[in-house]
Amino acid sequence: ARPHPARWPGAARPARPRPVRAPARAASVAGCDRTPKAFELRLWSDSYAFRITSDPTPPRALEPVTYRIVVQDKKTGQPIETGEGRIFATSVDRANTNDGLKKEKELGTYSGRLFFATTGDWQAALQFRREKNPQMPLERVDWTQTIHPASEPGS
Repeated sequence: ARPHPARWPGAARPARPRPVRAPARAASVAGCDRTPKAFELRLWSDSYAFRITSDPTPPRALEPVTYRIVVQDKKTGQPIETGEGRIFATSVDRANTNDGLKKEKELGTYSGRLFFATTGDWQAALQFRREKNPQMPLERVDWTQTIHPASEPGS
């Protein structure tokens, strides 16, 4: 049997791979984090960019769900401070839920609460306009929101 070429006299030794430790530590720390990561839904209309999160995540039936919506001008990225709008959803069984958006302290941030009576996929939408002017058109974005079963009592 012939020796491996790297073992021949005068042959260069193959470089030994060195373990990469920083990513392994980062992965192990991230693996210990038991808090759910905020899922951010990003949607765009003709004029606005929306970033939508829900609390709790994932949304559950028979529990109030607070949606936090950050609205920015699509072209400039500037937050929209004087807007108004509403958030609403309809289930396959034609159950409805809706709420007007409330201005929050953070720049360009609004919130609304929905109550989902059943689990499953709901067709959700957001309507928004830059100013509280009825002549200004509302722009709409739509998405499908999956609602999970309610939490067990005491959990």
